[in-house]
Amino acid sequence: MQGEDDLRGLAKIMALMRTVSIILVLMHFYWFCYGFFEQQQWTLELINKILHNFNKTADLFSHTLYSKLFAVVLLGLSCLGTKGVKNEKITWKKITAAFSIGFVLFFLNSILLQSATSFTPILYILSTGSGYILLMQAGIWMSRLLKTNLMTDVFNNENESFQQETKLLYNEYSVNLPTRFYYQGNWHQGWINIVNPFRATIVLGTPGSGKSYAVVNNYIRQHIEKGFSMYIYDFKFDDLSTIAYNHLLNHSDAYKIKPKFYIINFDDPRRSHRCNPLNPNFMSDISDAYEAAYTIMLNLNKSWIQKQGDFFVESPIILLAAIIWFLKIYDNGKYCTFPHAIELLNKKYEDVFTILTSYSELENYLSPFMDAWQGGAQDQLQGQIASAKIPLSRMISPQLYWVMTGDDFSLDINNPNEPKILCVGNNPDRQNIYSAALGLYNSRIVKLINKKGQLKSSVIIDELPTIYFRGLDNLIATARSNKVSVCLGFQDFSQLTRDYGDKESKVIQNTVGNIFSGQVVGETAKTLSERFGKVLQKRQSISINRNDTSTSISTQLDSLIPASKISTLTQGFFVGAVSDNFDERIQQKIFHSEIIVDTIKLFQETKNYHKIPQIRSFIDENGNDSMSKQIEDNYKGIKADILTIIRHEMIRIKNDPGLQHLIKKD
Repeated sequence: MQGEDDLRGLAKIMALMRTVSIILVLMHFYWFCYGFFEQQQWTLELINKILHNFNKTADLFSHTLYSKLFAVVLLGLSCLGTKGVKNEKITWKKITAAFSIGFVLFFLNSILLQSATSFTPILYILSTGSGYILLMQAGIWMSRLLKTNLMTDVFNNENESFQQETKLLYNEYSVNLPTRFYYQGNWHQGWINIVNPFRATIVLGTPGSGKSYAVVNNYIRQHIEKGFSMYIYDFKFDDLSTIAYNHLLNHSDAYKIKPKFYIINFDDPRRSHRCNPLNPNFMSDISDAYEAAYTIMLNLNKSWIQKQGDFFVESPIILLAAIIWFLKIYDNGKYCTFPHAIELLNKKYEDVFTILTSYSELENYLSPFMDAWQGGAQDQLQGQIASAKIPLSRMISPQLYWVMTGDDFSLDINNPNEPKILCVGNNPDRQNIYSAALGLYNSRIVKLINKKGQLKSSVIIDELPTIYFRGLDNLIATARSNKVSVCLGFQDFSQLTRDYGDKESKVIQNTVGNIFSGQVVGETAKTLSERFGKVLQKRQSISINRNDTSTSISTQLDSLIPASKISTLTQGFFVGAVSDNFDERIQQKIFHSEIIVDTIKLFQETKNYHKIPQIRSFIDENGNDSMSKQIEDNYKGIKADILTIIRHEMIRIKNDPGLQHLIKKD
């Protein structure tokens, strides 16, 4: 009842204002067209005295504009209380037309008073009155339209905009990205501050959303500027590698010891260093060989990721692990390389098993194969061996053999005495072949860098699902204390689940502390929306009947950034959340903004980039290009090494009485 009484009181005040406005217009006519009213004998002495006293006090009639303005102000205020009755024909076009014509007739007709014809007062009164009526009609229509269109923000942008971080929080490890965000009807300048990159970062986005351009590239640049050692998986070589190489040239003074720049590139041996990921010096236990074999086989057979533990998945992995460990312990690891392991695996299995089982530490390891061999289960044995041979045979390549049998550098990239920036290049056209070899580098690096007392390091993996990175979830969970920053770029959570399996995918998703997302759709958008939480939002409802329009305002908890917003983000716009530190609190961790990239500065910088130089010339003493010959000689040398190993080992077994039983079974 109290609310209804208040509304009635407000309506009376508005009606009074309109009445006063109309009276003021009539007084205006009487004052400025007094000659006309006097001629018609429509004047009263009492009204004359009132108007003179009113003019002395308020000075309303010293100029035609003053009384008109005051009348229009009162009219406008009175229109605010107009009851909105349903009329779908009211449009802003009609309102604008009525207001414009009314404004001209009401305010710009004073020139008529300067002429002295008998029709002047009548024309002035008619035009001013018509203008006043049109202005009043425009005001009433506007009031009704505003009442019946309270929710002009049809996409709910205002409710879903929020205050974001505007301060730059800078430290020796941070990555800081300038932003532009919308809040309360205006655009503001802000910052995304990744003050703790060691809690890992995920960068999501469909192709072309700008994740590499806006985020990943900034990680590379800013971490080089702060003296990080770095490992970069460059899926589209040499996009990221070129940035890293040139930024290191310009900011090498950030390091106490200048890091060396290394590249692994199977496509062009001239632009690649050589590195043996199975360096025996970094393998202390047979479990290291198993980890390496696991990584290789799961990269070659992505479907096996979902079947880990199955007999025909584990068997080839165990066989390859045994071969790798044999090469490690044979002749002090002289032949312990991945190409040697491939070649040994492809020899006659009778010779391979005879040699391997002659070592006590491998005998029990190979029991599944020996049981099948000794039990006459040839079909099972052939299936187990074929599961290893067939996928590995795809990797027989002279160029790949060349790169993986050298020792230009070691993989301890964050060694304080020998810091390195290592870029490994893949090729989208050959990723099924190269990913297994590169995955082996990844797994070895994970073990070597996740140690105490090392240099701060950054692991950048763009297009993560194109390679199986074994141990990645453990690296994210444990490497924070060892100053290892991990930045993972990929397109969608479903893509990660497909290639890493549901369990490992969930662990990666749930253990990262910083997340960026450009445009993503489906379940990924829903998952992110839930992660960002809900906020109290206003809701307005409108009820229109033939006599009145009523509105109501309510509040309810709703998604801060709904999935529909995430699925329609513009290129360069990102949503996400960051983590903070004990001594660096971030009040608003969630962001929805455009990451600003200084394109002019970037263009000037990239224009001056140098190409990554050729690493090896392959020019012989006579000045001829001998690349093909050297690579082919290396390839043949590996095959010859394996034949030599088999010959020497078989002689050793034949001459050892304790191993004669192995020869007999052959």
